[in-house]
Amino acid sequence: MARRIVLVGPAHPLRGGGLATFNERLAKAFQEEGDEVEIVTFSLQYPSFLFPGKSQYTDEPAPAGLNIKVLINSINPLSWLKAGNYIRKQKPDLVLFRYWLPFMGPCFGTIARIISRNKRSRILAITDNVVPHEQRPGDVPFTRYFLSACHGFIAMSRSVQQDLERFEPDKPNVYLPHPLYDNFGDPVTKAEACAKLNLDPEYRYILFFGFIRAYKGLDLLLKAMAESRLQQLPKLKLLVAGEFYDDPAPYHHLINELNLQAQLVLRTDFIPNADVRYYFSAADLVVQPYKHATQSGVTQVAYHFNKPMVVTKVGGLAELVPDGEVGYVVEPEPEAIAAAIGNFFASANAAAFAQNIQTYKNRFSWKTFVQEIYQLAAKL
Repeated sequence: MARRIVLVGPAHPLRGGGLATFNERLAKAFQEEGDEVEIVTFSLQYPSFLFPGKSQYTDEPAPAGLNIKVLINSINPLSWLKAGNYIRKQKPDLVLFRYWLPFMGPCFGTIARIISRNKRSRILAITDNVVPHEQRPGDVPFTRYFLSACHGFIAMSRSVQQDLERFEPDKPNVYLPHPLYDNFGDPVTKAEACAKLNLDPEYRYILFFGFIRAYKGLDLLLKAMAESRLQQLPKLKLLVAGEFYDDPAPYHHLINELNLQAQLVLRTDFIPNADVRYYFSAADLVVQPYKHATQSGVTQVAYHFNKPMVVTKVGGLAELVPDGEVGYVVEPEPEAIAAAIGNFFASANAAAFAQNIQTYKNRFSWKTFVQEIYQLAAKL
């Protein structure tokens, strides 16, 4: 039986990034099950003083086949009322909010309360974070205000599930790992990827991918690159692909201090979706040196492109990367990160890891994700 579903969260015309890309792919997964789906998104997601990047908006075309309505201004309560009443009148069977930041708590909590007045719609939150990476005043009351307006929750990591149970112990939740990002196209050969990116194909590339924030630990990876073990490896470079969401000056200072210029390729503009496959296809190893985390969509992009990984033992990263099977799980320390990278390039594990990835990633289908949401909604 077809359902009417509304997703509330980032989507086109906002930049892809992880959240918008995920929401658009999830909408397509529901459509593949025969559901009628609409995404309600932002005209303004962040006030400019809170947005660390260069632009919140994309010049890429809208994704084909999706119904996206731009209604929400995160700092204009009148728009919250408009969005809430719009969705309430649609009487969808299911409303899914994408919750990642307490700043959105007042906005989303108000919209959810208005929707609930139709006495029909079940409201679920897909929660990336409940306790944020970078804490600010108001986090707890804002989060509590939103969560109290929901009927149930999807946690994207075990640690987030534990946080949810502290806030809302009596409401149902389910842990669902991030599905594969399979919407960036198919892999290409390393030679083709390097030609596209103007890279020397004779080098081996370690990839750090995604927005650069302090908690993601790029500084740890830079220090790892300066470790003697990696300095001795020939034809090895670190490819950094992602926009700075922090002050870049400390990173450039560290690069100069460690004399790493010759070992780095910096591509620190926003990476459009169409180019993602080239960065992953050029890479030999993907490294996520996070200092703390809940989960990361980068892991699932790496799975899609069959790339071995080094991740740190924080949050939910280790839940998705079995140590010694598809990569390495290490402490968030430069020495440990360097040792794992060195072991990878010194061993013959690359082929075995790639084969294991082919098997392991079958767990992360969008169809499975959607079916689990249906099962949770049936309990509400």
